[in-house]
Amino acid sequence: MDKIRKRFIFYGRVQGVGFRWRARHAADSLHLTGWVSNLDDGSVMMELQGTEAEIDRLIISLRNDRYIDITSMEVKKLPTEEDERSFRVRGY
Repeated sequence: MDKIRKRFIFYGRVQGVGFRWRARHAADSLHLTGWVSNLDDGSVMMELQGTEAEIDRLIISLRNDRYIDITSMEVKKLPTEEDERSFRVRGY
């Protein structure tokens, strides 16, 4: 299965609701790499690397979280980063 990388920007109730920590837990359980970070405008940016199916599963898990309310998101495909080995919460 081919690995891909995507950058997401999430809008809605995505800060102050455990979004980054939920994303990290889900990414670790799915063996995805990348990072997640709060942005100054109240949105959250995340880059994920793995298979399309694994990335889709993580997004679904975030959408189904009872505290998180994603009202919209931007998605962009990026080149993969071959040396990346983990998923990080940025800003800590």
